[in-house]
Amino acid sequence: MPDKSIKLLTYNVHSCIGNDRKLDPGRIASVIAEAGADIVALQEVDVLRRRTGGIDQAHLIASLLKMQAHFHPALSVAEEQYGDAIITALPTSAVKAGPLPSIGEQRGALSVEVLVGDRKLLVVNTHLGLRGRERIRQMTTLLNSGWLRGAMEEPLPCVLCGDFNALPSSATYRLVARSLKDAQLGGKAAPRATFPSRYPLMRLDHIFVTDDLVVKRAAVLQNRLTNVASDHLPLFAEISFA
Repeated sequence: MPDKSIKLLTYNVHSCIGNDRKLDPGRIASVIAEAGADIVALQEVDVLRRRTGGIDQAHLIASLLKMQAHFHPALSVAEEQYGDAIITALPTSAVKAGPLPSIGEQRGALSVEVLVGDRKLLVVNTHLGLRGRERIRQMTTLLNSGWLRGAMEEPLPCVLCGDFNALPSSATYRLVARSLKDAQLGGKAAPRATFPSRYPLMRLDHIFVTDDLVVKRAAVLQNRLTNVASDHLPLFAEISFA
């Protein structure tokens, strides 16, 4: 199945609290289902937090989609957790998760090897910090300390995605763009902003791929549901092995 395309979505879900202030993980699951994504990278996911009713948002969303969730808490206070998730129904193998060097709020990354047919795809999901210097250190760590290699250390086709809090004009973006391809530039449509969801002005959410992957199309999903479900719009890409 070497020519099978993979539909991937990255989405900052804002703890499943929408612009209408309603807490609704089901709405987030509906956005993902509508997109038909095979692999979903989520940021700002609450697990067992009192402020969002003590539910495990990662596993709830995954179960609504009949998928499996891998979750990494960038922040933990007692049993309350907050962080990033990768959700898919495809078989997964090695999972790596850990912190990134942080100045303000602790940030982390999560990587999962996903089996697509008989090929392995490495998916790395992250949510970078709010300060420029901090983001540079975090991105440098992701690019240089083995995050983009598979568990067996062999180079795998790789997707690095998430909320980078970085505009295309930023040093962080330029750093990653030196070694990976921006999926939004590989698609046929002009790149579009992802934040804030109602009136998107900033392109903060990104999907980058290695040279051995082909971007068939990329799109920022904007409709009545995505306008209200979170403060970010989801970014979608359809990719295949080169």
